[in-house]
Parts: sequence; C-alpha cells; structure tokens
Amino acid sequence: MSAPTQPSLRRLAEFGVRPRRELGQNFLVDSNILEVIARAGDLGPNDVVLEVGGGLGVLSEHLAARAAHVHVVEVDRQLEPALREALAPFANASLYLEDAMALDLRALRPPPDKLIANLPYGIAAGFLLRSIEELESLALWVAMVQREVGDRLAAAPGSRAYGIPSVLAQLACDVRVLRGISRTVFFPVPNVDSALVSLRRVGAAAPPPLASFVRGAFAHRRKALARSVALSSGIDRERVREALVALGHPADARAEALSPGELRALWEALR
Repeated sequence: MSAPTQPSLRRLAEFGVRPRRELGQNFLVDSNILEVIARAGDLGPNDVVLEVGGGLGVLSEHLAARAAHVHVVEVDRQLEPALREALAPFANASLYLEDAMALDLRALRPPPDKLIANLPYGIAAGFLLRSIEELESLALWVAMVQREVGDRLAAAPGSRAYGIPSVLAQLACDVRVLRGISRTVFFPVPNVDSALVSLRRVGAAAPPPLASFVRGAFAHRRKALARSVALSSGIDRERVREALVALGHPADARAEALSPGELRALWEALR
C-alpha cells in the first residue's frame, strides 16, 4: 500500500503524531482549502504573516512560499519535527515552540501585518482579541475558528451572540464570517462546525478603560445597563441613565441593545 501524499496525512504517519484533543488539534487534510485561505488573506510577496497553531505545517509552507516572512507559533513540541520538515526549504520562516497566549507579540521581528491561521479552538477568541490590542501592526486577520466563535465576533446588537467579544472586536475591526468550513477538511473530524472569519482593522483597539467599561456593561446581562455599570464601576446609576437618554436611548436600555460605537459614546459621556 502506497504512503499518503497529502502532507498532513503523510506527516502524521511519518512522525507518529497522535492528535491531542486537549490542545484543540484538528489538522488540515484538504489542501484545496489552503488557496481559499490565501485568497481571503489577499496574500502578497511583501506581507509578514503570523500563524498561530502551525500543526503539521501544511498552511505554514503554503504561506512561506507566498509571503515575505512567516512567524509560526506552535505549543506542542511533538509537532516540531513535522514543522521543521515543512519549513526547511524556507529561509523566511521563524518557528516559536511556545504558548501563543504567553508569547511576547510586540517582540516579533519583522512585525506581522496579517494573521492567517487555523486557530486552536481553545484560544481562538482570546488570542484574536489579544492580537487586536497588542499588535498594532496587524491590518488583517483571516482565521478558521469554531462557527460559534465567528458568529459571536461578528454578531449584531440585539442578537443572542452579541456580547463582549463582539464589541471589543468591532470597535477596532470590520468583522465578517466569510464562509462555513466543512468538518471533513480536518483530521480528526471535529464535533463542532467551523468558519473562516475575516477581521479588517478600521481603528485602534479599545483603550483599557473602555474595554473595562464594556466588560462591566455586559457583566449582568439580565440587568439594565445603568445598573450593570453601577455595580461594576461604581458610577452613579442615575448618571448613567441620564447619559443614555441624552444619547437617544431608553434609560433602562441593556448593553446588548447598543452598538460598539454607541457604547464608546456612552463611555466618553461618563468620563
């Protein structure tokens, strides 16, 4: 029986890799999706790309062949041999065997202008929000994430999925779910749906006081915004109610009803 030719399947067999569910490892085994991702990322020869969750290196080598530089981050050291094989032909790739949530993003040189990745499910939302805040150089994110995470990031005010991640992402970026991704492009096949999401920067990340205000506003979802803000930040409830009315909202409005821009305006009115 001939050896598999698809890079992920070949490397799984060659290096004896067993996917680790606890790390959210679902490896790409359909190479057709690579060009879909590259097109969505508008990848060009001058781009510096950050890839988190290098896995078996199939996306890594695809990016390295098309970009000026690729920073590949992978926490699982059992994948190092497979990743080094994938990146061996490329002098323009840097490999970091570290936890992406602990990596010093601001120290990356050259600084990345795009993030293109099949993000590990467990850190997808958290890392996207962290990278918006800490990597001012990033202008575009294209990532495969759980469908639920994509829907949450792109959610509109008033929808069930709308919340803190939606607001913090949309304050800085135009967020879109580009398309659903079939479970069959991954091995092992995940038990959740996936999506390809795009975030295009339109402004700076929310400053820490605004981010704290947003978290406080959503901290008590069943309560009126004024009460949530009062409980979380100590701002007088009546002052919040008056500011809401002045901005054209009901005094008892909930945070879920206000757009990211309206929440920013409320925060500025209360400063």
